[in-house]
Amino acid sequence: MEQTSEKTGKVSALLENLTESATLAMARMGRELAQKGFDVVSLSLGEPDFNTPEFIKEAARQALDKNITHYPPVNGFLEVRQAISKKFLRDNDLRYSADQIVISTGAKQSIANAILALVNPGDEVIMPSPYWVSYAELVKIAGGIPVEVLAKVENDFKITPIQLREAITPRSKLVIYSSPSNPTGTAYSRSELEDFASVIKEKEELYVISDEIYELINFNGKTASIAAIEGMADRTITVNGVSKAFAMTGWRIGYIGAPKWIADACSKMQGQITSGANSIAQMATKAAVEADTSVVDFMVETFRKRRDLVYHLLKEIPGIKVNLPDGAFYFFPDVSAYFGKQFNGQIISSASDLSMYLLKTQLVAVVAGEAFGDENCIRISYAASEEVLREAIARIAKGLNELK
Repeated sequence: MEQTSEKTGKVSALLENLTESATLAMARMGRELAQKGFDVVSLSLGEPDFNTPEFIKEAARQALDKNITHYPPVNGFLEVRQAISKKFLRDNDLRYSADQIVISTGAKQSIANAILALVNPGDEVIMPSPYWVSYAELVKIAGGIPVEVLAKVENDFKITPIQLREAITPRSKLVIYSSPSNPTGTAYSRSELEDFASVIKEKEELYVISDEIYELINFNGKTASIAAIEGMADRTITVNGVSKAFAMTGWRIGYIGAPKWIADACSKMQGQITSGANSIAQMATKAAVEADTSVVDFMVETFRKRRDLVYHLLKEIPGIKVNLPDGAFYFFPDVSAYFGKQFNGQIISSASDLSMYLLKTQLVAVVAGEAFGDENCIRISYAASEEVLREAIARIAKGLNELK
């Protein structure tokens, strides 16, 4: 049979400079090994291992029966935006009217919309580091310059107001952070955010994207919103969604509350890329945000128990530095004590090397910290059963012990 070769061309410079999502890349490699018959334990993706609650699925069924299957408005159905408005007031002390809310295909699109709507080429975007993997890449797409402000595990991965002030320049346009954080689980308190707000308000035209997607998975009480602090509502884009707290990752719904001119800009951007988010998923979202948050307490309590378990297991591994996260479902241990060690001639020089070593030799998928802005750490998701977590941490401990 005649062999044919596929002709390839040159992709855009934008795409060439874009890094593949590290979390998705590691998940892909883990799946590929699993498909070959290997017993892979994946702690790489940030996805709850629960199913969507029945009352939410029932709302979706009713939406289908009512034929809510046509194009929705770009910024989302009014009744869903009104429900989100009430949720913001009830849970976050935020007063966003329905026309200040934009519903998108996941919180990632919400963040992308806001960055593309505000950032010009050459603008600087301050990111407390470690940060979620997509922040820096989205800033680059907009032509902006990511400015990392590093916090270490010894400080619970929290930056200080002094660090924030030192990072601000005349070109600073945005500050973007998540609380509780992906990848560290760190959550900033109200008083800490008040200190940040005082610094931010010193510079005109400096805005904040507050990523609160893990809001309800907070083991220390209510998550603080910086937009609720005096003088910050006009500067803040509050990002949230239903993926994490309600185990609705596949429904792909996120949303923002923002000053109206920013919400309008995000809607305009979205209108040229995806248009309105899935109509059935929006109605399911309405049911989720209207529910009392106690409906997910059992999930949060399960995550708390897993956090405590993994914390104690990691603390037993020599050389690992680890703190106790406030929320979300991640650990971000410092593993730099193992850099320079080797196994069968393979030298471990970085977190990336260590992650690949653990995947290949122990069949455990974790994510290297470089993608999150800290080359000394790895991210471990504990969104898995206690049995799986015990097995995974045992494999990690074994792999690290074999490095000499």
